[in-house]
Amino acid sequence: MSAARLLVVEGNTAEARARQVAFGGQVASEGYAQLLRELFPGTVTVDICYPADAGANLPDASGLEGYDGIAITGSSLNIYTGGPEISQQIDLMRTAFTTDVPVFGSCWGLQLLTVAAGGAVRRNPRGREVGFGRRIRMTAQGVEHPMFDGKPAVFEAMTVHLDEVETLPEGARLLASNDHSVVQAAEIPVGRTVCWGVQYHPEYPFREMAAIFRRLQPSLVAEGFFPDEEEEATFIADLEHFEREPANAALAWRYGIDGAVIRKDIRTLEIANWITHQVLPGRARRLRG
Repeated sequence: MSAARLLVVEGNTAEARARQVAFGGQVASEGYAQLLRELFPGTVTVDICYPADAGANLPDASGLEGYDGIAITGSSLNIYTGGPEISQQIDLMRTAFTTDVPVFGSCWGLQLLTVAAGGAVRRNPRGREVGFGRRIRMTAQGVEHPMFDGKPAVFEAMTVHLDEVETLPEGARLLASNDHSVVQAAEIPVGRTVCWGVQYHPEYPFREMAAIFRRLQPSLVAEGFFPDEEEEATFIADLEHFEREPANAALAWRYGIDGAVIRKDIRTLEIANWITHQVLPGRARRLRG
């Protein structure tokens, strides 16, 4: 049996990708592709495209039809500012909607899918949500949804976003919320496909969140998340410690997190469930498996 073909859509510009790497992080699409291969070793192959780059060679509908799933990374862009680096991504998603290829979006990915399908995104009036998204609660529909198979009904997740979904597209289903953002997870049926999206980052390891905090200094002090940069440096060091020792009970107690964040198999369930319940069955229906 041949491997399933996945396409990861990089949401960031080349400049933003380089900036994240400069702070010790990883290009978002490369990290996403690495995780997909780790979750399903020998079962998937992964390509990457860069629609935020000028002159990017992007697949058309027939090219997208050759994939069994499309995943969208986060991004430092704000979708309401417009510009070619954003419009090219919207156009690519609208092309994807003409296919029957399932789509999964993390953070920016959810926002991109929302706008491309006719919904709205805004700057969150509550400000930034960063670090660990607290008490994300499944809705009644979310509890029954295959994206959350094996996930606690209330959980924490790694997150970083300034914007949020204001209005879901027609026909979408709200799957999870918390006190910071009403839309923390949703299913969006559109065109010939079904999209799953989350506002948080199930794909992130602790080391990536540490790099994001380094990149955002000193903004997070100015926004009141830390009293000073020394306190922020301590938090970053603790994130790095979690990467080395995820089962550290003292750190877990200090930050009020549990297996939903600490255990990689639970943290990444939404993506694994997407492949299990959307990508592989769709591949079988198209007689590719």
